[in-house]
Amino acid sequence: MRVIILPGNGCSPVRSSNWYKWLEGKLLEEGRFKDGVVLKDMPDPDRARRSIWLPFIKEQIMVSSERTIVVGHSSGAVAALRLAETIPLAGLVLVAACHTDLGVTNERLSGWYPPSGGEWKWADIRSNSGNGNILLLHSTDDPFIPISEPRHVAKCLGEDGCKLREFTDQSHFFYPSEDILHAVNHVLDTALLM
Repeated sequence: MRVIILPGNGCSPVRSSNWYKWLEGKLLEEGRFKDGVVLKDMPDPDRARRSIWLPFIKEQIMVSSERTIVVGHSSGAVAALRLAETIPLAGLVLVAACHTDLGVTNERLSGWYPPSGGEWKWADIRSNSGNGNILLLHSTDDPFIPISEPRHVAKCLGEDGCKLREFTDQSHFFYPSEDILHAVNHVLDTALLM
């Protein structure tokens, strides 16, 4: 099994941003992902355009998709959702995910969200993610993404398998959190049972 960590926009270099290097180190230390832990700087880190990110993920990062869990944070969570529309994965961990551009011009222009990005293919995301092996983490005090966003995502992905864990004090998950590590291990355990 392999894990890919997709950062949020504006996170460059990625190993100096948020909790990404910390999670990479913890997962390597645990040694459960025998096929690797992948954390790479993304091209176009500030605008995070779909037309640049998805081809990069598919061509530079993906290997054996069905044995891959994707951990995405913020824009990286949105990228993980769009990736799962077309590529079978073992599961997803979505940290601070949203489904709309939130009225932000740069987000609208990034190409991830309807209408310009096309409608969400919720059934495909679910079936391509270990048949709903999806865990969302979100905090009610997130200053950028209201809790209604991940609640909508969880509802659209279905209650069987897909879970939303809500917190009250994690903001936008800028710092290392054992909750993220536990979520990755939970999705891995579920994938290994399939």
